[in-house]
Amino acid sequence: MIDLDYLNFLENILTENRKAKFLKVLENRTKHFTVVVEDVFQMHNTSAVMRSCEVFGIQELNVIEERYGKSIDKEIAMGAQKWVDINTFDNVSNCIETLKNKDYQIIATTPHENDCLLDDFDISKPSALFFGTERDGLSEEILQKADGFLKIPMIGFTESLNISVSAAIIIQNLTNRLRKSTIDWHLSEEEILEKLMAWARKSIKDIKRIEGRYYADNQKHTI
Repeated sequence: MIDLDYLNFLENILTENRKAKFLKVLENRTKHFTVVVEDVFQMHNTSAVMRSCEVFGIQELNVIEERYGKSIDKEIAMGAQKWVDINTFDNVSNCIETLKNKDYQIIATTPHENDCLLDDFDISKPSALFFGTERDGLSEEILQKADGFLKIPMIGFTESLNISVSAAIIIQNLTNRLRKSTIDWHLSEEEILEKLMAWARKSIKDIKRIEGRYYADNQKHTI
């Protein structure tokens, strides 16, 4: 449960413009789609995917780090790490199981001929969009466990795109179609309150001191 009194306390510290911006952004946030990157060797590509998630309204990014343990490139992410929720997994199985338990279908993005073209993809079902490594694509385990396959139509000689470019194209297409649809894709009221709390805390300098003062004062009032 969200402590609404504490949230109100934090929001009183923020400017009106800041609070209005939070609400406007959250109106367009969704968990109907979530994005997964698997063992991306060049971490700046994961950072760029995160930035695309933030720009186009995807709230959660899932990162599988089975082989490469690297940190987010903050210069590439341009602050997106503050506003996107990042879930990390140490293997494919845990990631897929977690997402299936949240009722996501597993969609592998690949350039195979029999994949569904981007504009034909059914956006009605909550979907986890998997993107693979720059060199090898998605692992065989993901391809075997996928519920569907998705590809970007291309008419040139090149057979594939960089992961960050592919993710940006797919995320923009699907979220744009989603916002124009009648699908209930918005965050729940509880999720919005959780994000308001988290974003307010991230926006206030010296939050630990302010938080301590708030709870100390409230403890005095209850004695």
